[in-house]
Amino acid sequence: MSKLQLSVAVGNYDRVRPLIDGAVQIDGVDPVFMNLPPEEIFFRAFRSMDFDICELSMSSFTVKTAERNCPYVGVPAFVSRAFRHNSIYVRKDRIKSPADLKGKRVGLPEYQLTACVWARIILEDDHGVKPSDMIWVRGGIEHAGRPEKITIKLPGGVHMEDAAAGTTISDLLERGDIDGFIAPRPPSLAGKHNPNIGWLFDDPIANLAGLILPAVAVGYRYSAVSMRMTRSTVLEVLREDYVRTARAKGLRETIVVVRHALRNALLPVVTVVSLEFAFLIGGLVVTEQVFNLNGIGKLLVDAVAHRDYPLIQALVLLLAAVFVLVNFVVDMVYVVLDPRIRYS
Repeated sequence: MSKLQLSVAVGNYDRVRPLIDGAVQIDGVDPVFMNLPPEEIFFRAFRSMDFDICELSMSSFTVKTAERNCPYVGVPAFVSRAFRHNSIYVRKDRIKSPADLKGKRVGLPEYQLTACVWARIILEDDHGVKPSDMIWVRGGIEHAGRPEKITIKLPGGVHMEDAAAGTTISDLLERGDIDGFIAPRPPSLAGKHNPNIGWLFDDPIANLAGLILPAVAVGYRYSAVSMRMTRSTVLEVLREDYVRTARAKGLRETIVVVRHALRNALLPVVTVVSLEFAFLIGGLVVTEQVFNLNGIGKLLVDAVAHRDYPLIQALVLLLAAVFVLVNFVVDMVYVVLDPRIRYS
């Protein structure tokens, strides 16, 4: 029996490469793989349905599914993954922070593009800049006259205009006619010769500095308890006979304290840490609200406020599973700290 021939259009991702090179076979299918740019795949898929199987824009697929006229059945396989903080380019001579984008003109290839959706979520949820706070300019990244894959209805209050004929949003950013640029790939004309063009977030890793105060607020109380417990147990162990013997053998004080005293003193400390972990999780609820952080605690509070019972149940189950996992790890640590402990 001959195999079914199906056309498969997908980008060159490591997650699908075993399928493309034949290392992983599809039962009963003789696939014809086409390695194409995502933009071409999405356009041809929605406009003319050229492929039997293909990757799709998550946002465009969601819109078409909501309209009940999507030609494809979705499979939740996320072949392309990226942090979208670096999808936002701005004129650094004008824009110093996300708040500076309010009232400014921002270019983008398509409003419903998935990368643009994620970038707008970051701007609104983390920095309070709503889509309606900006003027959107739609145009091709490198080629003028880019058509939209699908027709959408813009949300109320959102204003969007087309780039002038024959121009791209890369050109507009280079000339300074727009203040920002959001797209899944960087503008080739920008940044090479113009030092005033760059990421809105110069170093996404530097944003971790914003977690220092929340981490201190959550952990300082529990760290004090752990330190006090560690000190008292170490002082108690240092009076034991085997520690006195280790010193009599001429071992350095550092080795005596770290290798002989501290290791044996950690058993009650580890127990206390595992118990305090539950209170630490509870503290996240308040901390995330105070520092306006998007996390499990804030999500749980919002779910309770909106009476989203399935989400509440899922979060409670997740937190309970994490707590059980922490206690399991603690039990394993006991064996490492004290080889005399055995689970049979």
